[in-house]
Amino acid sequence: MGATRTRRCPAGRSGVRGGHDRNPAPMTESDDLGTGGEHAPDFPPVGERVELRVPASLANLPVVRSVAGTLATLLDQDLDAVSDLILAVDEVCSTLIGLAVPGATVDCVFGVGGPRVSFEASVDARPGAVPDTSSFGWQVLTTLTQHVGCEVRPGPGGSHSVCISIVRGRTAGTG
Repeated sequence: MGATRTRRCPAGRSGVRGGHDRNPAPMTESDDLGTGGEHAPDFPPVGERVELRVPASLANLPVVRSVAGTLATLLDQDLDAVSDLILAVDEVCSTLIGLAVPGATVDCVFGVGGPRVSFEASVDARPGAVPDTSSFGWQVLTTLTQHVGCEVRPGPGGSHSVCISIVRGRTAGTG
């Protein structure tokens, strides 16, 4: 069986490819399609994950924000890091909810292992719907995180899902 083809989210006006690291490389034509996508680097194993599924509705954002804040607090993050993670998770989910087909769910995975906190969320999206990587919200994500990745995954019957992943370094709490 061949590899599933994925497409990175298109670059915004900045010319940065769908995945963002602190030192982004300019997008080239060969970057547009790939087989591995832009998952969060070194996502923790299953035992170090918290998974959550919520209907794709803005009314469910407080639940996801609450889980993000609780996990960051349990990991002894300082107050600024807790707030930054909550804001980044909120932006990812808000973006995906705006792309979702009616009745879709947002699948969220928090990775809590190692020196990083990872978050990945995906949703079944409307035809042609992809995140605007030149938007203010996307710029907020790239500022609050060490990595932002975006991937469009093909689905059955011509449908597709959009996945956004982020990584933040863990910080020590101030006690």
